[in-house]
Amino acid sequence: MIRVEQALNSILEHISLLSHEEVKLLESLNRVAAEDIYTDMDVPYLNNSAMDGYALCSCDTTGATKASPKTFKIIETIKAGSLPSKKVDQNQAAKIMTGAPVPEGADSVIKVEDTEEEGKDRVKIFTQAKDELNIRKSGEDFKKGELVLSSGTLISPAYIGVLASIGQASLKVFKRPKVAILATGDEVIDVEDTFAKGKLRSSNTYSLYSQIIEVGASPVNLGIVPDDPQRLKEKINEGSGCDIILTSGGVSMGEYDFVKVVLEELGTDIKFCKVAMRPGKPIVFGLLDGKLVFGLPGNPVSSMIGFEIFVKPAISKMLGRPNCKKQEVDAVLEEDVEKKKGLKYFMRAQTRWENGIYLTHPAGPQGSGILKSMAIANSLMILPYDQEFLSKGTKVKIRFL
Repeated sequence: MIRVEQALNSILEHISLLSHEEVKLLESLNRVAAEDIYTDMDVPYLNNSAMDGYALCSCDTTGATKASPKTFKIIETIKAGSLPSKKVDQNQAAKIMTGAPVPEGADSVIKVEDTEEEGKDRVKIFTQAKDELNIRKSGEDFKKGELVLSSGTLISPAYIGVLASIGQASLKVFKRPKVAILATGDEVIDVEDTFAKGKLRSSNTYSLYSQIIEVGASPVNLGIVPDDPQRLKEKINEGSGCDIILTSGGVSMGEYDFVKVVLEELGTDIKFCKVAMRPGKPIVFGLLDGKLVFGLPGNPVSSMIGFEIFVKPAISKMLGRPNCKKQEVDAVLEEDVEKKKGLKYFMRAQTRWENGIYLTHPAGPQGSGILKSMAIANSLMILPYDQEFLSKGTKVKIRFL
């Protein structure tokens, strides 16, 4: 039995980046960039107005008030998408729309609410302007040549907007790893099968499928295989075209737990098969023809936490995000907690921020078959190997989910 940290290091040292592919900008959401992207232009390209109003020289507005307005001659109207045709001189103003380029000679825009037109070509100004008032400066978002997206960045809607603003119609992203999911056990049935006494619905298939999508990979559902070594071999071989194979169930010491034996018979180089943690102690990891194979426990919470602690970092590294890690913070226990010495616990918890500190408590019963407490948890309480009792008020590490 090895420690969690050793197990994770053993996994990560066998992972390489996947190759990349080029995709259209709108297909890049939640993908990981595989190139650095620089802008070849200033954004905005020209100084432009942040308001509908009047572009003028701020020095001409000195002393302007509602009671004592200054009057300016309107020399032109500048719409968004058009260019100014005239220079603004003393006591002149250009009527300007939001987003339109600011004309030469103007250094401020007075919003329309602080003005009143007088006839067709005059406008009263009711406030004194400051230099660069209501002006978006050229290059204030990005300067020409600036790095706008680094390789390894998860592409969010905001980044898609940024890339659109510099004219980046497509980009290179890391390919999504394909992850095969195989549920095992005579007792396991699919959610669409007719329920019968003695059977269990395969929640693992669906929770793992969702976790795979959430981390940015592509799930491949191999279905359910009974406790039959030959059929198990066939199903594992069926997943050989994937980058990762995940099995759930059949990794303990029971008479019908065949996963480890079958993996070895197929030529898998087993790196470990038991980790000093709870839940999820019986976890198998190995390499089969260069592919990562994880034998996760059958208990649904153990399976999900095994994915969170081991499989998720592996996929993140494949995607070019080796430092992708959930936030861990210190929190104060709100109740006493007991555990078994020698194991690192990942306890389902509810954590909140109150009066300047995080407070945490277990999210209900902690049995490895109880999914309800996993569903209502917003964090995992990480309890160290060498302690058996942690009293209320003790600081513990929390990993947010």
